[in-house]
Amino acid sequence: MTKKRERLDTILEAGKIFDGKGGKAFVGDIGIAGERIRAIGDLTGAPAERRIPLEGLAVCPGFVDVHTHVDLVAARGDAARVLEPLVRQGITTVVGGNCGASVAPAGDNVEDLLMMLLGLNQGDPDDDPARFPTMASFFEALEARGLPLNLGVLAPHNLFRMRALGMHNGRMTREGLSGMKRDLAECLEAGCLGLSLGLQYFPGMAAEWDELFELATLVGKAEGVVTAHLRSYCSDTLDRAADEILSLARACGVQVQLSHMFWVPSFGQPINRGLKTALRALSRIHEVRPFTLPLPSPIAALYEKIAAMNRRGLVAGVDAMPTSASFTFLAAFLPPWALTGSLDAIVARLRDSATRRLMRRDMEQGRPTWPHRDADSWSLNIVSLFGWDSIRIMSVASERNRSAEGKTLSELGRARGAHPMDVLCELLIEERGSVLAFISPTYPGDPLVEMFNRALLLDPHVSIVTDTLLSGFGVPSHLFYDCFPRFLGSYARERKWLSLEEAIRKCTSLPASQLKLRDRGVLKEGSFADLVVFDPATIGSRSTPRNPKRHPQGIRAVYLNGKPILDDAGYHPELRPGHLLRRG
Repeated sequence: MTKKRERLDTILEAGKIFDGKGGKAFVGDIGIAGERIRAIGDLTGAPAERRIPLEGLAVCPGFVDVHTHVDLVAARGDAARVLEPLVRQGITTVVGGNCGASVAPAGDNVEDLLMMLLGLNQGDPDDDPARFPTMASFFEALEARGLPLNLGVLAPHNLFRMRALGMHNGRMTREGLSGMKRDLAECLEAGCLGLSLGLQYFPGMAAEWDELFELATLVGKAEGVVTAHLRSYCSDTLDRAADEILSLARACGVQVQLSHMFWVPSFGQPINRGLKTALRALSRIHEVRPFTLPLPSPIAALYEKIAAMNRRGLVAGVDAMPTSASFTFLAAFLPPWALTGSLDAIVARLRDSATRRLMRRDMEQGRPTWPHRDADSWSLNIVSLFGWDSIRIMSVASERNRSAEGKTLSELGRARGAHPMDVLCELLIEERGSVLAFISPTYPGDPLVEMFNRALLLDPHVSIVTDTLLSGFGVPSHLFYDCFPRFLGSYARERKWLSLEEAIRKCTSLPASQLKLRDRGVLKEGSFADLVVFDPATIGSRSTPRNPKRHPQGIRAVYLNGKPILDDAGYHPELRPGHLLRRG
């Protein structure tokens, strides 16, 4: 309780307060002074600049999204406009640099990758990616421009690997590993929250245990976190992929996070094709007559292992996306051997008809063998798992191929009288690799496919994330507009799969603790005033599979470090009250 003579900036009166920690909601007032919450309770007599009645509304901590790629657009001059959908759904804090990729530190060996990343998130980029030679220089630029969200960044393992070896898929040398450790130390010194791995992607897939161990040991000593896009999410190897990261927690004493967890059935052909056919038939039935499948979690044993580790003090977290489609670079579907060398070398392979036939053979017939490092054994072989029609173009960098967005490779092939492989290659050539694609056995936004992840999403150890790749163009995932309101409205209020208090915990204090973000994700005296005011009776999604670019309903206001960045007057991008969140 604040002293009555202490003057507050804002008092939110008589709202239903959700503390973010899962405690039972109660009606009360919240007093804000400066950037922090100064009092919670009955503030009837407290002096304040303004009082805002919330009768009938609720207030909870701002949503904390620990798996995004917001860092790829954060330095753009129009970042506040591009990131508006996140603010409008109640997100106040994001973590970028995930999956081993970011825009810093730059260098000669990573220039091609950075140009692809900039193309994916800026269209035809004019800026030189070498302008951020260090993470410290990147952070300086962000703070000079201002941020519409709180942003933490992870150090990118794949960039370190490219800086050491270039675009090669080999074992790391001792000299190269020394360079990677220097890069990591500089990033941690600048304030990165930890290290992110992208072990399903080239060239991170070539990383072996000794490389991961030495890097994770540095992170552990700095009390950071190691997050991981696992080496595989396929049913036949997911346990081993998860154990690889959990073993780092045991061996290095470092906190770890298993990123955007999902489970992909992989039983070889023709079983995979049969499963896809059956799922599509069920999906069509579900569209006409919705039904519920009481599905157990296929990875319940993994979650119990994580719970047991946490009970012993070895901290491991998990996050997941409440959606039916994932998304990634279109080039990631190529065999790893096709991605070695410079971007010019990759484009030359794509142009060569004989090499194109070899790539198609590996994509259609290759089956991964653990540990997914060589030849055609990579686990992100979506064509082999689900077929060409499971890949749908999400965005392209230029206007030349804008008409391809939203269409599957099979649909584009039929329209152009070409094989889907030729469509894929021509798109990558024309866009210089800057193409994003959805992955779904049916279509993005399919509620039936999402239902298969229900048990995974409801586990108490799993936080909710968006995996945001917003660019301002293309066909975005609905998650970039509706992830958290949809989780609260659909999962908690409508379906009653969990309480609203628990749903909010999984979107606030749980992810904040997983990435060691202090004084975020909770409503308590002294915490930062990151708040969402919402109507618990209406909060929910307005996005559809055909029109995902629709802001949610029920979000009334968003406070970021005490400032109302969204209120009855609308969104206020000029404020930019966000903080760059540094480790420690």
